[in-house]
Amino acid sequence: MTKASEYRQMSGEQLTHELRQLIEELFRLTVQAATERLDAPSNLRKLRRDIARIKTIQREQELAAVESEVADVADVADVADVADAAVGATESVAEES
Repeated sequence: MTKASEYRQMSGEQLTHELRQLIEELFRLTVQAATERLDAPSNLRKLRRDIARIKTIQREQELAAVESEVADVADVADVADVADAAVGATESVAEES
């Protein structure tokens, strides 16, 4: 079982690869559990938890990426608001003249 901190240090590609390996291993153990007795049935639970842990970290990274995009858009919107205000002020000064 790998700790969440170790998974957080991995890149998105590494996480996807690790997730695929864990899902394949879980499948093999599930088939083995259905056909014969497992040496360590607790491994099924550990694998499911690791899979959930990786999916959670992937979702956290996805949300962080979206949040940073929203922040970038908000920054651009703030700049646009300032520019619009400047244009409006310039137009009102020109109308007064």
